[in-house]
Amino acid sequence: MNVVKLEDLIGTEREVKDDNWKSRRFLLKDDNVGFSLHDTVLYAGTETYIWYKHHIEAVYCIEGEAEIETLKDGKKYQIKPGTMYCLDGHEKHYLRAKTDFRVVCVFNPALVGNEVHDEEGVYRLPEESK
Repeated sequence: MNVVKLEDLIGTEREVKDDNWKSRRFLLKDDNVGFSLHDTVLYAGTETYIWYKHHIEAVYCIEGEAEIETLKDGKKYQIKPGTMYCLDGHEKHYLRAKTDFRVVCVFNPALVGNEVHDEEGVYRLPEESK
């Protein structure tokens, strides 16, 4: 059994930040459950280009509002509390936070913990980071 409190992640190596977001990572690859689980906040007014080339991500919004724009077709999706979206086609997209936007994210394969988006918007696999 693994029990983790959000307050215990803040300020540790399991809290990863960049200019647009912070991600508190409850479960990672080393936890051996087959996926990773994150509590993520994107800051109001930010736009993040993302392409999960190697991962499937499911996201459940618990606070705030954002817009996703998929680049292939230009479709825009409004996301608010109670909405789930899943990037199951490795969609390149922009995520625009209208307000501070808090979500719970699940990644498969699991992240190792220190990932941030590279210049292509990708989380690299550990073997590609060498």
